[in-house]
Amino acid sequence: MSDQVKQTAMNYDIDRPAAENPIKIQDLSLRDGHQSLFATRGRTEDMIPVAEKMDEVGFWAMEVWGGATFDTMHRFLNEDPWERLRTLKRYIKKTPFSMLLRAQNLVGYRNYADDLAEAFVDRAAENGMDIFRTFDALNDYRNFETVVKGIKKAGKHFQGCICYTLTEPRLGGTVYNHDYYINKAKALKDMGADSICLKDMAGLMAPYDAYDLITTIKKEVPGVPIHLHSHFTSGMSSMTTLKAIEAGCDIVDTCMSPYAFRTSHAAVEPLVMSLLGTNRDTGFDIKKLAEINEILEREVMPKYKHLLNEPKMSIIDINVLLHQTPGGMLSNLVNQLREMDALDRLDDVFKELPRVRKDLGSVPLVTPTSQIVGVQTVNNVLNDKDGERYTMITGQVKDLCYGLYGKTATPIDPELQKKALAGYARGETPITVRPAEVLEPELEKAKAEIGDLAKDMDDLIIYAQFPVTGKKYLQWKYGIVPPPDSVRAITMEEVKKADELLKKAKAGELIEPKEGTPEKSANVRTFNVFIDGEYFDVDVDPTGDAPIMAAPAASAAGPARPAAAPAAAAKSAPAAPAPAAGGAGAVCAPMPGMVISYSVKVGDAVKKGDTVVILEAMKMENALKATCDGTVKSIDSESGESVPKGAVLAVIE
Repeated sequence: MSDQVKQTAMNYDIDRPAAENPIKIQDLSLRDGHQSLFATRGRTEDMIPVAEKMDEVGFWAMEVWGGATFDTMHRFLNEDPWERLRTLKRYIKKTPFSMLLRAQNLVGYRNYADDLAEAFVDRAAENGMDIFRTFDALNDYRNFETVVKGIKKAGKHFQGCICYTLTEPRLGGTVYNHDYYINKAKALKDMGADSICLKDMAGLMAPYDAYDLITTIKKEVPGVPIHLHSHFTSGMSSMTTLKAIEAGCDIVDTCMSPYAFRTSHAAVEPLVMSLLGTNRDTGFDIKKLAEINEILEREVMPKYKHLLNEPKMSIIDINVLLHQTPGGMLSNLVNQLREMDALDRLDDVFKELPRVRKDLGSVPLVTPTSQIVGVQTVNNVLNDKDGERYTMITGQVKDLCYGLYGKTATPIDPELQKKALAGYARGETPITVRPAEVLEPELEKAKAEIGDLAKDMDDLIIYAQFPVTGKKYLQWKYGIVPPPDSVRAITMEEVKKADELLKKAKAGELIEPKEGTPEKSANVRTFNVFIDGEYFDVDVDPTGDAPIMAAPAASAAGPARPAAAPAAAAKSAPAAPAPAAGGAGAVCAPMPGMVISYSVKVGDAVKKGDTVVILEAMKMENALKATCDGTVKSIDSESGESVPKGAVLAVIE
């Protein structure tokens, strides 16, 4: 800690009596913080340097697991998610652990069978989880039944969530209003919730709406602590948190300041100082928080700066109040459009998104429904034509229309539902029962598929939820296949080396001057070069034969000037890359993604419209169809392979 900070903090605790009703704070830095800011890529090794110090702060709990961490760890970091729990538990011994559990979705993107749900909760509790923050994307609490039984059986804390969303600019309207949230809170109390969380995943909750809603819930649903979770995306969450505390909220979520703001959460430090000396004073030591932040800024954050969102002047996005797209979903949409060379269609996506959301039952936008709505919206914008909508419907939209995710807040558009369920494998009539009741047990089937590669139940659960990437991870874990460099951790030495290289590039010191440097010729050209947001003029003097400059096309303004004659015959230009093979019978990837599975094999006869391959994009599955009648001549990829847009996946003749 710097001398200035030490001097400022010297008298911090003088005349600071304990508060009568201190606000409890859950820290989200080690889960939702890095999930929101740098794609859940935080590694366990970068949590250890601050773990013991954070354990001393006095947080009500620390969220360290769940959400996207389980998926990201095994898929991109070559880390065992179960081992993270066990490791952190060795350093954090006093503060309870909290996780984000997607109810019957567990930590995946669909509802899993009851046997898998029971096993997951049991193993999470055994590995060190204390508080299960449980939510359902549709607020359909039938999807809580199995996991809540497991949480209670393990003697752990069941926190029931209400996903907060709106169909109006402020709280009200005919769908998501006071009565809706009060009734949901009452239902959670009846289920035995140890606490109730208002989960504001897009930062839509306005301060005075929070005050009114929490005041009412405290009155109508007494005896159950109320917990507020509100993202900073819109810029309101700091104000919303303060008004919630005034309304009697019991627990709030914050992040350490290096992990706060933007699409993450409000920072803890300003809240600590704002409540200093009041009856809701946290009692936290600002000096300890400053020490933790210094470690994070110096030893951790530099490793992840390449993953941070592109810099912009504002740290808030008021547009979220218009399109209601959570930060993680928005960054996924932007990346997907960029990879498809369609970033110019982003405004069209924003216009189409509320229509798709309404068609699909006005669902809250939170994992997995945010991805379901988002990917289907992109599909509509890029594939629909001639007035026809929903020409490419994802597998998850079909599942939603069938009822596999639960009951939506408003009815699904009947025409879309009929179109989605045409030829649907489970049947064309939607179900009304609890979704898991139509799912077959999964563990024994998964065990038979993976065999001895899964050494214990923890391995088996990884595979059962993520069959393609889970199998690949287990092969890395046990040395059967070497992990690629892309999953290797970045060291501080590499960060410093890259920073030094960038510094030299900006100073023009990357290339040592040669003896006898030639004079600039008449062919020298000046280019604008942009490095890390900075702009440079660079002179380039081509050597060898001068290039032929093609004449621009004539315009309405008059004929173009002829190109200057070259000084000598130009060298042959390299040939353009040949188009992908396959012709009219080629089944090509309409977007970048990962091949999940093929529905056919070489030699099979297929009809136009038959499913050939399942391609995952943004964690949603797209069934790619045969483009003609014929026989499968070739299968050009394999399960688990990542492919670019336009890649030929199969050829039919």
